Amino acid sequence: MTEHTRLVLITPMPAGPESWPGDMAVALQAALEAGRIDAVIIRLPEADERTLIKLAKPVIALVQEHGAAALLQDAPALVARSGADGVHLSEPAPLRDALGALKPHDRIVGAGGLRARHDAMEAAEEDCDYVLFGEMAADGTAPPFSAVLERAEWWAELFQTPCVARVASLDEVGPMAATGCEFVALDDAVFAHPGGPAEAVRVALAAVAAAPAPLR
Repeated sequence: MTEHTRLVLITPMPAGPESWPGDMAVALQAALEAGRIDAVIIRLPEADERTLIKLAKPVIALVQEHGAAALLQDAPALVARSGADGVHLSEPAPLRDALGALKPHDRIVGAGGLRARHDAMEAAEEDCDYVLFGEMAADGTAPPFSAVLERAEWWAELFQTPCVARVASLDEVGPMAATGCEFVALDDAVFAHPGGPAEAVRVALAAVAAAPAPLR
């Protein structure tokens, strides 16, 4: 069984500030109460900074109350003022600036949008806190499971920087955990689960616990 792989949640892409966080916060609370979640990547709606901080603060507090790290997606400038634990960047271009602004203050900076192996290695060399593989692009597409599995296996075997691997379904959690990646990330697999987010989290945690340890 795997003992080190943990879960990360990625909140749904919001339609706009008028309805956010709304039902998402209710679903997020249910997921957090169902079992151990180590971090939540919070996708923010489009709005001015003052509005975003006001909207994000209760969501951040909810995440932190359950012992998870709250990471704002693509909003490094809001981290300190909102009380978030760090930022997740869905593109590598802003990484260096975010690291310079946030790492001295012990904030988390994660790197996504890593389309090639070289991109991931460069991000790790910059001293990011984790690399993320398999995330959805802005147009809703994502790499196939086989490609993400291969990338996670390669990374976990060779590199020290933690790896987060996104999966699209609960059936993929166990095989991904077996790669030795430090974190498995879930978005719609939890928030759109027919049985509700709490059931999805329990199923995912059981799959992690049952996954065989990687052969190293």
